[in-house]
Amino acid sequence: MPALPSDAQSISKDMSRYLEYHLGRFLGCDRFYLYEALTYTVRDRIMSDWRNTWCKHRRDGVRRAHYLSLEFLIGRSLGNHLLNLELEEPVNTALQDFAISLEEIRDTEPDAGLGNGGLGRLAACFLDSCATLGLPVTGYGLRYHFGMFHQHIENGYQVEDPDQWMRDGHPWEVERPEYTQTVRFGGK
Repeated sequence: MPALPSDAQSISKDMSRYLEYHLGRFLGCDRFYLYEALTYTVRDRIMSDWRNTWCKHRRDGVRRAHYLSLEFLIGRSLGNHLLNLELEEPVNTALQDFAISLEEIRDTEPDAGLGNGGLGRLAACFLDSCATLGLPVTGYGLRYHFGMFHQHIENGYQVEDPDQWMRDGHPWEVERPEYTQTVRFGGK
């Protein structure tokens, strides 16, 4: 299948389509919706590459490796994807149609609450290296609804609140509910 066009005009057109038909928004909307529209537009290009790579590997009988980790400290994804897909320049140009800068859009993206340190950072770096080398590796992990937690002091006591990093969804994610497993503790 042919790759999706990555010129500024195509990106702007796809963002407008996502705003209007997927998100039900129009020009002048909150920048979070512009972030989501851009994310879906970039994700389409990733999916196109992913599908083509998957088909080639399947056709050629390529063996795959799977990496399982409890954490993936991936941080914010938009800037990383734009850099890897060489889309920064066309996206900057496309965003002029929406009167917003790429920096403003990047600042809108929440951090993914999928880890807090060594193990999560190692897993993310390992997968980054595999991708850079073109190795057929897929990472799997736990999808925490509330991520890590936020700590603060209240009346002299430490209090923890859940990190609701997914309250607005996670547009980079391709949900596969048919593979969902409930993890129970204590036999419940």
